[in-house]
Amino acid sequence: MLVVFVVAFLWTIFRMQALSWLTPADEIWGEFGGWFFASIFIFLCWTGLFHGIRYFDLQQSEHNIMLTAEAATRKEHIKRIEAQSVARDAKLKMLRYQLNPHFLYNTLNAINSLIEIKESEKAQIMTVQLSQFLRHSLENNPDTMITLREEISALNLYLKIEKTRFAERLQLDFKVDETAQYALVPSLLLQPIIENSMKHAISKHEKGGIIELKAHINQNRLIIAINDSGAGQENTKIPIENEPGIGLDNTVQRLSVLYDNDYQIKTIRLANGGRSTCINMPLELSNPK
Repeated sequence: MLVVFVVAFLWTIFRMQALSWLTPADEIWGEFGGWFFASIFIFLCWTGLFHGIRYFDLQQSEHNIMLTAEAATRKEHIKRIEAQSVARDAKLKMLRYQLNPHFLYNTLNAINSLIEIKESEKAQIMTVQLSQFLRHSLENNPDTMITLREEISALNLYLKIEKTRFAERLQLDFKVDETAQYALVPSLLLQPIIENSMKHAISKHEKGGIIELKAHINQNRLIIAINDSGAGQENTKIPIENEPGIGLDNTVQRLSVLYDNDYQIKTIRLANGGRSTCINMPLELSNPK
């Protein structure tokens, strides 16, 4: 404001002096106040216009800086999400493919045993069944969600192999509600649990046993229960948590990656010496085909 008053004062003197030189007006200096006020008004307008334009430029610059920073932050966020997704997929693949050597070892041992006792036809059938199961395992992504019906179909590929091994010693009883068949579950979720039952129950009992699978929907949750008849009364006192097995641990880790804490999986000892594994997970339905 001081500069405006000084410049307006000097500008007024210059204008009035120039006018007195160019015209014979001698009384012009008596109007100095009016001329000075007009000069102040003009210079104030120019000053306001200058600062307005300057402020607008600063606002545009700050806006561009904010947009650039926001774009960089969004890009970094997308990279972080992609990295987390890649890490999650890698962990799921690791957990899923960790099952294959474990299962493959047992099956190849069974095929070798059949060859040793000269059961070549059964060995050939089991080899074909093994190739079908492994093809399905490798062709399906570990983080793919499939319907429970498709999961049971894949499970039957595995159970065909076990049926060849144990024949009538292995009995199956599957009871799945119609709606539950279209619930989405992680691919190959049930196979390691069934394999645990095969290892700790069916294979250790002279007469084999039965494996039950039940599934239903309750309060927008999918409930899956897998029971086996156990290996006999002599093993009923062995705590579940002390029994080694990669299958159940692997399943727990996969569910933890997919659902955080929004799931439950519990294995208990039944009165007959068998075990019951119950999975409680969020319900996601696929449209029936």
